[in-house]
Amino acid sequence: MEGKEVSEVANDFFIWGIDEAPYGPVELAVVTDWIKDARVLPDTWIFARRTGAWQQAADVPELKKLFNQQTEAVSGAGTRAGITPGSLRRIKILAELNDAQLDHLLNFMELQRVSQWSAVVKQGEQGDAMYLVLAGELRARTMAGDRETILATFTAGDFFGDMSLFDHGPRSADVVANVDSTVLRISVAAFDRLTREAPALATPFLRATARTLSARIRADNKRLNQLTQQFIASRG
Repeated sequence: MEGKEVSEVANDFFIWGIDEAPYGPVELAVVTDWIKDARVLPDTWIFARRTGAWQQAADVPELKKLFNQQTEAVSGAGTRAGITPGSLRRIKILAELNDAQLDHLLNFMELQRVSQWSAVVKQGEQGDAMYLVLAGELRARTMAGDRETILATFTAGDFFGDMSLFDHGPRSADVVANVDSTVLRISVAAFDRLTREAPALATPFLRATARTLSARIRADNKRLNQLTQQFIASRG
């Protein structure tokens, strides 16, 4: 009995969470499941009672083999619908994710090919998805009669429609393909599933999205300030 208790203690682990707090003790089987769900990543810090030290998950002997198997699986799969982790990393908000994370994230995305002049979203319709641009070029526009006003242009690495994941509100503009394009669609339902099933994957995705949105807002504020100053100067 005593030997069994020592063995059980030796397999206990504590996980350093993304909220800067430790979780545990948990058994090896639980840690294994968390790795499969992308809740524990290669660079996640883990404390093993057996060694009495903190290590990154990929360096823990009991876990190293599992991470190696994941890497081999991603490499062996080659592509999923023609998509590789390398091509996903062209999208700015995914650039810092590792291959295992990117492969897991694909489970929550749909590949969509858009022919030239086709509309991906239409102004006024209910927003139900976010889009990541893999290839091609698209433009956001509003129409006043026959007059088109171009609001933004999206090329490989950009994203649009992100606010739909949060407020499900109506689209503020059309998005039309200037050339044949390829996008990845994340529906509201898929995003909700991502946050429930893989929160450790959803967190870096949301952080990167928020950083880009903040940069866009600052740029818009700067342009607005410049226009205001120009208007004041012209009035003077």
